[in-house]
Amino acid sequence: MNTSRRFGPELRRLRLDARLSLTEFSVALNYDKGHLSKVERGERSASPELARRCDAFLGANGELQRLAVRADTGSAVGEPTTSPSLSSVGRRTLLAAGTGSLVDLGVRHSSEASLATDPLLHSFRAQFDQLRKLGQSTAPKVLLPLLETQTRMVAGLAAETQSATRARALLLASRFAVFTGWMAQESGDSRKALIWTGEAAELARAGGDSSLGSYALVRRALVTLYGGDASGTVALARRAQKDGLPPRIRGLAAQREAQGHALVGNESGCLGSLDKARDLLSRKDAPNRTEPVIGTTHVTDPAAMTTGWCLYDLGRPRAAAEVLDRECRRLPPQALRTRARYGFRRALAHAASGEIEHACSIAGELLGMMSAVPSATVDSDIRRLARELSRFRGSRAVCDLQPALARVTARAHD
Repeated sequence: MNTSRRFGPELRRLRLDARLSLTEFSVALNYDKGHLSKVERGERSASPELARRCDAFLGANGELQRLAVRADTGSAVGEPTTSPSLSSVGRRTLLAAGTGSLVDLGVRHSSEASLATDPLLHSFRAQFDQLRKLGQSTAPKVLLPLLETQTRMVAGLAAETQSATRARALLLASRFAVFTGWMAQESGDSRKALIWTGEAAELARAGGDSSLGSYALVRRALVTLYGGDASGTVALARRAQKDGLPPRIRGLAAQREAQGHALVGNESGCLGSLDKARDLLSRKDAPNRTEPVIGTTHVTDPAAMTTGWCLYDLGRPRAAAEVLDRECRRLPPQALRTRARYGFRRALAHAASGEIEHACSIAGELLGMMSAVPSATVDSDIRRLARELSRFRGSRAVCDLQPALARVTARAHD
């Protein structure tokens, strides 16, 4: 990573304004004094993690982060390629085809033949619940082909059913498409994730539910978040917070907005969005026991967990570790993917706080499960953890963890 020529001098100016010696500053940040000295002189670049920590400790309101060029994010994620319309092909062709405009098929090719749609929909609904459970303990590349096929089948069912049940089929297809997009993102294919998320929004609109289409914006914002696009994440999340939408969707969107603000060190914007999310998620949507829960089903307090997540990005690792310790203990043991996602962020927070042995202990328990639930999104935190721990090669705990850490990071690059 390169830094602006202005980063080092600005860091030194802020440190001196705070009346901190280089030794005091290095102890506070848990960074080597010699390394910080070279950063201030422009001889070494500052990692994103160091820039965040300096920014938070010195109260720079994101200025130091803006001076540091981010290198930890992947290439920017653009708009998804528009899929060719499949409105002119039959259902059998649809099932074998790639991603396409499922809405056209569902709206324009309704059949007068009465199918036993209620039993079929019930069966597909049960399959959806089972696939979500499998997503917690199965590699996304294994699930993805099955999810794509099931999404097309449910959309095809909507095309051949009576109007009374067509909307229900379209909305269930939308939920399948959202989950398919998530597994595509977890497998490392952000473009396919955006395409399926776009299909989810179209299917929801065709089924007469604009709220599900808004939730697709929240999912799309997760792709931009991992792509390092903070402004895009905030913009998408705000679009999903329109008045009239269910409180849960607006609350999940406010959480995503907070994560976008945290990426660029906007602490006031982040904490304000988290307060809003906490309020919205505490409200109860109108009960609907027939529909799947929107968003996570394994995190007891999503706003609290997201607070811990954001505190790390805001350069406050000790506060982040305290929150994540508490919330991660509440995760169910079978939710392997969720445990890995927040567990590695927890390990990062402890490592950044100087609690190296504890961070290695947390990571060691999690690395063993990554072969069962590989994750492109979790891999980003694993790489960050590897860089954080590389500063402590003399630690026995780091040396013991290194082989397992190296295997997982190498597999992520394959």
